[in-house]
Amino acid sequence: MKVTREFYKLPLEEKQKYSNVVDGKEFRMEGYGSDMVISEKQILDWCDRFYLVVEPESQRIYTLWPTQPPSFRDILSEYTARCREITNLVLKNLAKLLSLDKDYFINMLAENTITHARFNYYPHCPNPDQVFGLKPHSDATVITIVFVDDNISGLQLQKNGVWYSVPIILNALLVNMGDVMEIMSNGFFKSPVHRVVTNAEKERLSLVMFYAMDPEREIEPVPELVDEKNPRRYRKIKTKDYIAEIFKTFAKGTLAIDTVKI
Repeated sequence: MKVTREFYKLPLEEKQKYSNVVDGKEFRMEGYGSDMVISEKQILDWCDRFYLVVEPESQRIYTLWPTQPPSFRDILSEYTARCREITNLVLKNLAKLLSLDKDYFINMLAENTITHARFNYYPHCPNPDQVFGLKPHSDATVITIVFVDDNISGLQLQKNGVWYSVPIILNALLVNMGDVMEIMSNGFFKSPVHRVVTNAEKERLSLVMFYAMDPEREIEPVPELVDEKNPRRYRKIKTKDYIAEIFKTFAKGTLAIDTVKI
């Protein structure tokens, strides 16, 4: 969190060296900036973000990894390795809850899967009742691990139409179910809709690790979890197609998972 804060305090010219807009026009997932704009009517979020591929190591584009602060790269590399240990532990226990082989989900996150780190910066906002830091959405992941700012809350989860603030717990990581886990579990696990609200007085940071499947792999309910009492609740879709759907629905303020429900 310290090096994230130091990065966002750098002059804009320094941060723009890692821009997610190439040659002033082509948007790419990785880099510093804001989310993709696909419509003039799109409601923008009050947030700067910095995306990096952190796994597999062979896919890292180190020219996009900041050299300032100097410790950024080493700390992110270590954090990535530690989070992978937590991810594997969580996935083993989720498989057990479904009476599957303990390595079932771990094996689905094989060598070709890509893990993204997203560094979020939410400046203080003069009109917090008029704009979200991040609009309501659910994650297109298997699971997501979030390191939440311990200075100020802002993350909220929706349940039965009511929004609840996530409490601040020092040095805790939030593990969030993604849409892929909801689909694979045939609805046993739920991918929560969440949002980030802005604050008139304070800025806020978070670091999010997104664990997704191979882009070419198909997402569908695990066959062992489908029977007469538990019919299939989601249709089959390729990971890359679902991620494309996420971009479209997020911009519109709708949910991608609604498009694959049967």
